[in-house]
Order: sequence, then C-alpha cells, then structure tokens
Amino acid sequence: MGADLTPPPLARDFLDQHGWAGAQIVPLAGDASFRRYFRVAGAGRQAILMDAPPPHEDPRPFIAIAEWLRARNFGAPAILAQAADAGLVLIEDFGDERMREAIDAGAAPLPLYRTAVDVLLDLHGHAPAPVPDYDRAVLHREAALLTEWYCPTLGIAADAAGYAAAWDAVFDAAIAPRPVTVLRDYHAENLMLLPGGRQGLLDFQDALAGHPAYDLVSLLQDARRDVEPAIEAAMLAHYRAASGSGDDFDAAYHILGAQRNAKIVGIFTRLWRRDGKPRYPGLCPRVWRYLNHDLAHPALAPVRAWFDANIPMALRGDPMQLVQAAAQ
Repeated sequence: MGADLTPPPLARDFLDQHGWAGAQIVPLAGDASFRRYFRVAGAGRQAILMDAPPPHEDPRPFIAIAEWLRARNFGAPAILAQAADAGLVLIEDFGDERMREAIDAGAAPLPLYRTAVDVLLDLHGHAPAPVPDYDRAVLHREAALLTEWYCPTLGIAADAAGYAAAWDAVFDAAIAPRPVTVLRDYHAENLMLLPGGRQGLLDFQDALAGHPAYDLVSLLQDARRDVEPAIEAAMLAHYRAASGSGDDFDAAYHILGAQRNAKIVGIFTRLWRRDGKPRYPGLCPRVWRYLNHDLAHPALAPVRAWFDANIPMALRGDPMQLVQAAAQ
C-alpha cells in the first residue's frame, strides 16, 4: 500500500490563515501511525506541517509535551500554528540531519549516543510531565500484542494466561519508585542534530511517566538499526555512573527491553497483517535478537521459561517469511 502524498484538504486554508499563503507543500516520509508530514516552504523560510487526522490521531498531546519540553530547555520543535480539531500543526523545521543518517554516513557513533544519553540524564532530573503513568496495566497491554498478533499469524496456540502471569511475576522491578518522563520512541530516527551540538526531539506525543530505563532501551535496542553491543554496554555504564543507579537498574533495563521488544514484534506483525505495510516484518529478526538477549537476564526467568515453552527459536523471526515458508 503506497503512502498518500496528497496534502490534507484543509492544509491550504490553514497555511493561508497563518501567514504562509502560496507556500510550497512537499510530502516527507511518514511513520507507522496515521500521522503524515509535509515540508512547507516559501518567502525564504520553511516549516513542517503535521497532519494528525481525527479520529485516528489527536495532536494535542504532542503540542502539550512540546511546550513542556521547551519550557525546560529541551530541543522540542516550536509550535508555530495549530488547528487541533482539524489535526493540523505547523512546527519548527529541524532539517534533515538525523542521528541515524549521520552514523550511516560515517560519523563516530559513540559521541552521538553519549549526547543522547546525557539528554536523558537531564530529562530524568526533572519531575515528570503531567502525563499518565506507565503502570502495570499499560505494560501488560503492550506485551500482549505479541500473543494477539504474532502468535496467531504463525499458528502458535500460545498460553496467553501463562504469558500474562509470567510478566506479572517480573513487572515489580519495572515500576519506578520515582517516575520520570518517558518519551517512548527515543531512537536514532527521532533524534535530530541541530547547530551548536544540540539534539532535537521528535515523536514524543505518547509520553508517559515511568521508569528511566525505558527510553535508554529504546535508544540502545533500536528496532530500526543495529546498535553495537559495545556501545550498549558503554552507554549503560555511563548512565549508571552518572545517575548513581545500582544493579536493580540493570534488571529493570532488561525487563523493559524484553517487554518493549515483545510489543514491537506484535506491532510490526499488526502493521503488516492489518494495515498492509509489508516492510515491517523484515525488522523483526533484529528485534528478536534483542529480545532473546534480554530474556537471558536472571530477572526474566519466568518470562524466558514461557518463551521456551511456547515459541521455538525457529519461529522467532520475520513473520511474513515464516508464513510463506510454511505455505510452501
């Protein structure tokens, strides 16, 4: 299914009303949601038009978190104009230099990852934003995406009740005694490189108040690109040293890593099966590698036992390829 590159019907009127009459509107790459993005250019300036169409999307959380972050000197884009009921938001354009492309082009990765971790250390020094809690119910609901989508797709009659019980046995360690703002999609494709060495933040509209290890997992177990184990280890050590975290942080990191990666396998399967986006299953083998690595941690013994009993190693991979192989 090809992406719709047509600007939303109200875009031109919206831009006219906010001083961008006659501006050129050029589509940009979208993401896994219903949101779409366009670069708006004219009169020697440019901005980004976010199309977050109701009822599927609501731009208000993005606007609120952006303003909260900017008030604390974090690199969220400025909100230039908004028509939230129509799902239209005009935001500051951070350009095209993302952390991912910089590394792919040969930039030394360790300093970029260190900057990203330092931003998290700064963020975690603030009381959390006024957002919902990343509580046990949310953790369970997300983890269940694997048994709801991946397992049925492969014809695996998984023990869903045992799956929930296994996670319930480990989630105590993943609930932060002092919650922080969790941006939830903190990875190299959402981190912009700005002048002066600053880091720009994107895709934080689903922020919750939860454990500080979560965004570190999102960064260092990146579903869309490989992160060298040595970088992951060095950045974990850097975060722990700077924050004074103990061994319980490592347990939380791997529990949340396993939970997040199980969720992502389910989401990527759903994006293919329900939403007609076949590029996502091909990312699952990388996510399974992270997940298997996390399951090896002693804190995840009950969850590891469930996976060993329900999903053989041979069925931990690209669901589309596995389905095609089974049909041959």
